[in-house]
Amino acid sequence: MQLVVARIGRAHGIKGDVTVEVRTDEPELRLAPGAVLATDPPTVGPLTIAAGRVHSGRLLLRFEGVSDRTAAEALRNTLLIAEVDPDESPEDPEEFYDHQLEDLEVVTVDGTVVGRIESVAHLPAQDLLSVRREDGGEVLIPFVGEIVPEIDLEAQRAVVDPPPGLLGEEIEEAEGAGADHGRERGRGGGQESSR
Repeated sequence: MQLVVARIGRAHGIKGDVTVEVRTDEPELRLAPGAVLATDPPTVGPLTIAAGRVHSGRLLLRFEGVSDRTAAEALRNTLLIAEVDPDESPEDPEEFYDHQLEDLEVVTVDGTVVGRIESVAHLPAQDLLSVRREDGGEVLIPFVGEIVPEIDLEAQRAVVDPPPGLLGEEIEEAEGAGADHGRERGRGGGQESSR
């Protein structure tokens, strides 16, 4: 299975270094010197990492065969893709790969079905779960522990405890009716998606 681990930014200096936007929680493993990565667009790669370093808080990479600024600039916006065993999981039990979250059923803490996770959006502030609702609509749910207290991969479900207004009126009314029947609301630890 393929996993996007970074996006190449602009060239840095004149020797072929590029900045990268890291999209993995394991850059020391996925973006180490010697790693061979597929690319999107595929015509650019595969690329082999020759060297890496941090400069002013930003990861810089140099690839074999890319030795000047012009060649580095041609790589801008290229996605770097690592081949990953589909059964592999992140070391931290509170972290998940996107493919593990996609297609999970989403329910509220009282059991009301919201829909299924279609994708994970990785934004600068936080990750968002894009959920296809039962009625065909879409809702974006912040992937933080306060709102998503539980991910159960074995049961293939994500439990959400949304603040008022996040899911829309119909689901919140159903959730309110469930609360009137004395159901308890649970909480758990936070999760992060891998990038």
